[in-house]
Amino acid sequence: MIRKAELRDLSRIAEILVFTKRIKYRSIFHNDDYSFNELQVVRVADEFKAPELLDKVWVYDDGIVKGMIHLEGKEIVELYVDYFFWEQGIGSKLVEFAKEKQDSRFLWTLEKNEDAIHFYEAHGFKLNGKRQPEEGTPEYIVMLER
Repeated sequence: MIRKAELRDLSRIAEILVFTKRIKYRSIFHNDDYSFNELQVVRVADEFKAPELLDKVWVYDDGIVKGMIHLEGKEIVELYVDYFFWEQGIGSKLVEFAKEKQDSRFLWTLEKNEDAIHFYEAHGFKLNGKRQPEEGTPEYIVMLER
């Protein structure tokens, strides 16, 4: 089931974010200092404690929190599924929830994250030609919308 995130979910949300970002982004950014020094579960959990952020997060929970989605207005800001539960339809359920319940219309993703682009295209999002630098990195992000 998909439900609003609660304080009790902070460590799981942070764990999912940290480990998935390491798996997906280390090969793009090649920044071990960020991946293993700055990107820490406790730090991320502390960031999500803020009610103004936690209130915008939903989790997929079937007894275990397996994925999360961060929504702001019509934007999908973040969507991550624990690596151990990939390919089980959890990401699809989260993105469809965002479209149906929140009328999410757009998102940004790393230009080099081809898996994410294909995933969102399969869910009706399309690259719209907008591209901008990812702050503090040499990489670019691209916008997809529906």
